[in-house]
Amino acid sequence: MAVLEKIRVKFGLAISIIIALALLSFIIDPTTLESALHSMSSKYDVGQIAGKAVPYTDFLEDVERYTQINEIITGSSVQDENTQKQIRDAAWQELVDKYMFIKNAKAAGITVGKAELVDLTTGTNLSPVMAGNPAFMDESGNFSAERVRDFVAQIPSDESGRLQLYWNYLQNSVNTQQYYAKYGSIFTASTYQNALEKKLVIDQNNATANVDYVYVNYPFEKDSTITVSKSEIKKFYKDHESFYEQAASRDIEYVVFEVVPSAEDISATNDEFAEAYAKFADADNMKTFLLKNSDRQLNNYWYKAGELNSINKEVNDFVFGGKGSVSPIISEGETFYAVRVMDSKPIADSAYVKHILLQGTNANKTADSLVTVLRKGASFSGLAAEFSVDQNSAADGELGNIGWMTQTYMIPGFEGVITAAVNQPMVIKTQYGTHVVVVSKKTAPIVKKQVAILEKTAVASKATTNEIYSRANKFATISNKTAAGYAAAVDTMKVYSHKMNISEATSNYGAIENAKEVTRWAFDNKVGKASNIITVNNKYFFIACLNGIHKEGVKPIEEVSFQIENLLYTQKLAEAKKAELAAQMEGCNSIQELAEKIGASVTNEASLSLAPMSGRGNDPALAGAVFCAEQGKLSGPVAGAIGTYAFVVNSKEAGSFYTEDDAAMFGQRKAQYNAQGILPTMSANGVVKDNRARFF
Repeated sequence: MAVLEKIRVKFGLAISIIIALALLSFIIDPTTLESALHSMSSKYDVGQIAGKAVPYTDFLEDVERYTQINEIITGSSVQDENTQKQIRDAAWQELVDKYMFIKNAKAAGITVGKAELVDLTTGTNLSPVMAGNPAFMDESGNFSAERVRDFVAQIPSDESGRLQLYWNYLQNSVNTQQYYAKYGSIFTASTYQNALEKKLVIDQNNATANVDYVYVNYPFEKDSTITVSKSEIKKFYKDHESFYEQAASRDIEYVVFEVVPSAEDISATNDEFAEAYAKFADADNMKTFLLKNSDRQLNNYWYKAGELNSINKEVNDFVFGGKGSVSPIISEGETFYAVRVMDSKPIADSAYVKHILLQGTNANKTADSLVTVLRKGASFSGLAAEFSVDQNSAADGELGNIGWMTQTYMIPGFEGVITAAVNQPMVIKTQYGTHVVVVSKKTAPIVKKQVAILEKTAVASKATTNEIYSRANKFATISNKTAAGYAAAVDTMKVYSHKMNISEATSNYGAIENAKEVTRWAFDNKVGKASNIITVNNKYFFIACLNGIHKEGVKPIEEVSFQIENLLYTQKLAEAKKAELAAQMEGCNSIQELAEKIGASVTNEASLSLAPMSGRGNDPALAGAVFCAEQGKLSGPVAGAIGTYAFVVNSKEAGSFYTEDDAAMFGQRKAQYNAQGILPTMSANGVVKDNRARFF
């Protein structure tokens, strides 16, 4: 338990739970793969990885395992929605690594041997998973192989099995990360630039040109002489089907009736709050009083100036403005506040804490004895070495030292150390056992205050809720589960209908979160259907209408023909305008003569560059043509992105601002960019299908 406590205190938050999701810079969120991946996964599977189905029940077991790991690290079994998503992502990524990535890495000849794994965990070639783990750091903050061995030695005596679970997790993370590192190094090494390539890059990026040019913009209005046939559209679609792959989605529209308190509800809350406020100043048992009358309960936190702004600025200003002990009633929107200053004193931000952890039936008696001998001057570290179950806490080289603690960086149960006297031993009991604790030093005290906050937010009454539900029900009745009825209901009741394209992963509708039931309805119904009332968070009543279904795969040609037609039209227009400018250039001996002929002005670019990082906004087509053109000669035409160009290169110069270091950095960036495509490419070729959004 002492080891687990160490892990929890050092990590604080679940920052290491997603090691598998961020092993290297090229690992990406699995959701970004969705649009490019296809499979024949069963409707009842969470997904498919390299031909292997991932049943829902099996995936839940993996999620439960990662949930336990998260609890080990954080010491808490409470997870918000974001943490639950991270846990599911970690469980999924482990499966992708196991069934696809490592399999492909081994096929490429990469291995991670047992001796190598030992070296990565306790040797000289440490994995970042181990080297950066606070649980294995010594008093100087350096990795300690001895602490790893001590950890492993405790595993057989841990009946809960949690130490073994955590150790397996670490070993798997170390092993997987090493495969990623080795595989990634193949791509990094493959981007090597020889001397000739490096010189070419440097020369290109140091080259600038002084150029005069004219251009003719493409017209906004449609040119009726340029046509695109259906056969051309069909051919382009056939040749470029991969451009139009899509994930499954639905076109819906919906109305939402929000349950909000009425003016009468707010007034009633105001009256209720005023009644409680009359007793607030004189309440003796504040904990019981707030439990009965307030949405916010009493806590023992010591606030410093500014911290109460997160609750309400007027509350903070009153408490630290020296205006009295009980504030007037403060209102903000539908919420009412009053604050009472319970105590004020100079309090340190941090306390340096030592402890001796005792467990077993005689723990209390032993603790009292240790307090007595400590008061007589006994060595704390010596007693810790002899009696403490926790032999890992040794900050600054002294056994028993936990280190600095704050109110927000605290072992549960140790809250009293912030106000405890320095060098006075005391006994504290926590879920881990009985602790003999000494605060050896503190930071300089500042004025802090403990407060009681009476808070009440108006909520919709039952009558108000029924009234809003009645409106929603009227809408649903008019719509009668049909699209035509839905449109009639919108027109009749004069409500706003939101339009939205959703995927199976859609959970939020605007500012409304956790509305997955609306999504599930849309994916389980047919076009032209409208829903009954869908209740979300007991606060929103949705009625949705399904207008379109987009199946996973290649978009039908009907959906993209207009887009293809515009693309082909633009290409033909560019070629036509290029031919027109070529005809106009005939007989012209200078850029000025051409400009007068076509009614355009000459633009000068004094230092046009090919440098990819130059930040210049020149048309790439023009830049490319300039550096291939003969100096002093009227050249073109060039079909660019916004128009057609003709130009004259006045001069070319070779600078020295782009160095070998710049070239090396650009090469590294290209290597990183290439590496980012490893997992998506593997997933596309290996057929990875992530159906988790269907279930979560």
